[in-house]
Amino acid sequence: MANQLEIRNLNVTIGDKPILKDFSLSIPKGEVHALMGPNGTGKSTLAKVIAGHEDYTVQSGEVLVDGVNIIGMEPDEIARSGVFLAFQYPLEIPGVSIANFVRAALQARMEEGETFNAPAYYRSLYEKMDLLQIDRKFTARSVNEGFSGGEKKRCEILQMAMLDPKYCIMDETDSGLDIDALKIVANGVNLMRSPDRAFLVITHYQRLLDYIIPDKVHVMWDGRIVQSGNKDLALELESKGYNWVKEELATA
Repeated sequence: MANQLEIRNLNVTIGDKPILKDFSLSIPKGEVHALMGPNGTGKSTLAKVIAGHEDYTVQSGEVLVDGVNIIGMEPDEIARSGVFLAFQYPLEIPGVSIANFVRAALQARMEEGETFNAPAYYRSLYEKMDLLQIDRKFTARSVNEGFSGGEKKRCEILQMAMLDPKYCIMDETDSGLDIDALKIVANGVNLMRSPDRAFLVITHYQRLLDYIIPDKVHVMWDGRIVQSGNKDLALELESKGYNWVKEELATA
């Protein structure tokens, strides 16, 4: 189906170990879905599989972007299809400035014969840096090199804003952020909310969802979604913990 990210009966292993087990989820454009669950349930695996990470083996199932199955595509092809992954632990890229890195990513998406407009590019870059409270001097700094945790995450959101993806996968972007950095990152995401864009926000904690209000919340356990609801489900998890989910499954 067009206009959504759809995951159908996805079974994924790493080595001989099953991680995702008949995992299914649909995220229409215009919606923000939060995926919650304790460590080891497969949340980050899901994000990496969507992005085309080579360490994981897809045994069966599909990941459809606007109706097109992206399983088996190279990561750059997946990115060109409109998918962006914000990493939990962004890598440092010494010797490559933020300005050149983002510019190269945009140029890689240009059609043959299309001309790059440098003045317009820098106007857009500076505008988004200002919104994310990133000093403009950072354009000359190497990507993430020597950055604090908050600076790395803001740099990820900057890249996402500049690349203008249709589907944004955020893998525990709140990890390691203090409250001020969390608010800035969340504001950047909220400014990008659009009827033409969908978000999958992967997190352990309710606190991020105080600032990025999700349309739906899903609870993941042992490689699959076991419960879905509205934003109140995240509040229930915050008060009861994840053992509550485990107990409910045991008695089901």
